[in-house]
Amino acid sequence: MGKYVLKKLLLAIPILLGITIIDYGLMSLAGSPLDMLTGPRMTQEAIALRAERWGLNEPVYMQYLHWLWEVLHGNLGYSIKSYQPVSEMIGSHVGPTLLLMGTSLLLGLIIAIPAGVYSAVHRYKKRDYAVVSMSFIFSSIPGFFFALILIFFLTVRLGWLPSSGMSTPGTGGDAADVLRHLIMPALVLSVEVAGSNIRYIRSSVLEILEMDYIRTARAKGIGRRRVIDTHAFRNALLPIVTVIGMQIPTLFGGAVIVEQIFSWPGLGLVTMSAVMGRDYPVVMGVCLLSAVVVLAANLLTDLIYALVDPTIKY
Repeated sequence: MGKYVLKKLLLAIPILLGITIIDYGLMSLAGSPLDMLTGPRMTQEAIALRAERWGLNEPVYMQYLHWLWEVLHGNLGYSIKSYQPVSEMIGSHVGPTLLLMGTSLLLGLIIAIPAGVYSAVHRYKKRDYAVVSMSFIFSSIPGFFFALILIFFLTVRLGWLPSSGMSTPGTGGDAADVLRHLIMPALVLSVEVAGSNIRYIRSSVLEILEMDYIRTARAKGIGRRRVIDTHAFRNALLPIVTVIGMQIPTLFGGAVIVEQIFSWPGLGLVTMSAVMGRDYPVVMGVCLLSAVVVLAANLLTDLIYALVDPTIKY
């Protein structure tokens, strides 16, 4: 297992390098930050001075090599807009994003796993059709639209929940206050997670229930609940783990839109502000973090495989 993990980590290095090259190339095609400085009060000499200071007067490949050299030395650079260290900006906003993602993933799986198993056990019945229809609705409804519906009813009409921020201004921001602000954005993301996972879990459990050893277990008189919990569900976890592992990058991207709608102080707000302002160092810092999250999620998924199915170790 140790050799396998080491092999995966070594393989992740060229993959990560390739991702940063593609990201930097696409970012350079979007335009230069100098374009945002043009105006009646900005002279060409001042723009040239900024270009030299930021290293934007060099070819794109040289800019990338300078950025990569600084990253290898632990320096993600400084924001062109705020002149803050990019590492500090990401570090101060990654906590709320991880809180939102973790809560949404947990809540989504709490909904999806029982619903998927229940649908598979009662297949081709009205209860099965109801659960599958619910999963299609959850998957089809756009996140931003569902967020606006929640804000309209729970905030505007009923006044039950706050619609923006992570805590109420002027308060200490205790756990209860943060929880009230977390409910709506976490609900939006968790519905997306549940909608896509219910059908995968249902299909996986249905496939296992058709296996010969399940029929043998039933023929031996083992209780229905024990057959599902002990024999069927664990063997059905392998494809489910794959889907769950792929939900982490999806959540990381979906959180950007949700954080914008609910003004959640996570990486979403930082990312959108950097993209609109063409803040190269911040955009590349977030892209690098996203790539690391995706690779770490894939590695974690492979390790969980071994825990779910011991035969994979051999």
